[in-house]
Amino acid sequence: MLFESVLGFSWIVYLWESYLSKRQHSIYVNVQSVPKELTSVIDQSTFDKSRRYALDKSTYGFWNGLYSQIESTAILWLGGLPFLWAASGVVLEKLGYNSEHEILHSLVFTLLGSLFGLVTELPWSLYFTFVVEERHGFNKMTLGFFLKDSVKKTLVSQAISLPLTALIIYVVKVGGDYFFVYAWLLVLCISMVLLHIYPEFIAPLFDKYNPLPDGELKTKINELAQSLDFPLQKLYVVEGSKRSAHSNAYMYGFHKNKRIVLFDTLLEDYTPVGRTDQTNSDSTEVPESDREESNSGKGEDVNKTDKDCETKKIGCNTEEVVAVLGHELGHWKFSHMLKNIVIMQGSILFSFFVFGQLMNNKQIFAAFGFIDQQPILIRLYIVFSFIFSPINEIESFLMHILSRRFEFQADEFAVNLGKREKLKSALLKLFKDNLAFPVADWMYSARHYSHPPLLERLRAMDQYKPKQE
Repeated sequence: MLFESVLGFSWIVYLWESYLSKRQHSIYVNVQSVPKELTSVIDQSTFDKSRRYALDKSTYGFWNGLYSQIESTAILWLGGLPFLWAASGVVLEKLGYNSEHEILHSLVFTLLGSLFGLVTELPWSLYFTFVVEERHGFNKMTLGFFLKDSVKKTLVSQAISLPLTALIIYVVKVGGDYFFVYAWLLVLCISMVLLHIYPEFIAPLFDKYNPLPDGELKTKINELAQSLDFPLQKLYVVEGSKRSAHSNAYMYGFHKNKRIVLFDTLLEDYTPVGRTDQTNSDSTEVPESDREESNSGKGEDVNKTDKDCETKKIGCNTEEVVAVLGHELGHWKFSHMLKNIVIMQGSILFSFFVFGQLMNNKQIFAAFGFIDQQPILIRLYIVFSFIFSPINEIESFLMHILSRRFEFQADEFAVNLGKREKLKSALLKLFKDNLAFPVADWMYSARHYSHPPLLERLRAMDQYKPKQE
């Protein structure tokens, strides 16, 4: 009964998500003219391009979501997990080890599972990158670059996940009644280390980072940081345009050692090797409210291409970039990242505690085909992936609500710095560069968007009463 309940719940979630995505897809189909509030800043041609892009992504998301749901159902129904565990045992024996080496067995299982996921997801990634993104002018990668990048990502992820998996299994085996505290402390320590070493040592394996050149932008960013007592140590520009027209801006570092990274596609006048203003759709990575179109019906006008269009400026000017960073510094000022870390770590500790209450219930794991052997890794996987799935759905929804609240707070902080009009201008440019669709279904956005929709942000900024402007 437990197994059927897990499968049934997964299909209920899938059908609910499909319904929400269908509502959003209907917005793309039916809203064919620029909203009145945006007619002065978004032309009909740009709106039509963003609509076609949204329809393409929505259609892709529908088929990808359907395939993923069928695949996961087939794996569970046909006993894929016990089969993979047995297959990993055969591999282990060929390496000269027996089933008593549970940690090694678990690592082989993890590696084989990751390779299976990589192979099954590869065709979808290729299609999205070289058809959907290419059609709308966002993809900058060659096939060779894409494959090389995929290999590097796989190697790096395995280099991190395999030792962590081994350590968690060991802690569960020897930790006694309070293993959940030790396991949580392990995850906490590794998370803090990764927050520091990822931007310093891992991210540069994939993209080139250069110090921001001296000039007006660097001067204004430093002045803004000093006015807020933000301990800025370094400013970097990452050449993300060699990979994609989508980009980002982020901060990292602990205590008095803060750094800011700007993607080159965010900067209107920054031109690294290989980039020209002919790249018509460069953008910054906008919120999920602008890029998470998925799981919904058939597309419209999906064969039209937006690659060949007029030359135009992309990115934001100096004042607009400073306004965007004013928003980001709002997140720092209100300790949003710290609050998210505390919530996440509390959730992990609670999850390990509940796992401790369930891990010796043999009937749970027997329901998934593990009758004779019930290894620690399998117990962790089943509880965290399936038993916790209702909790995970609720937690995800609540975190999106909190995230949207944080975004409004950061917007208001930027407005209080006197950046209202420049931040609005920057958001509009990024939406246009990204071909982001400005209209969202309220139910879909409430479930999926970690950032408020564009129109909501603009209206809210108009209502704020700044302390200075």
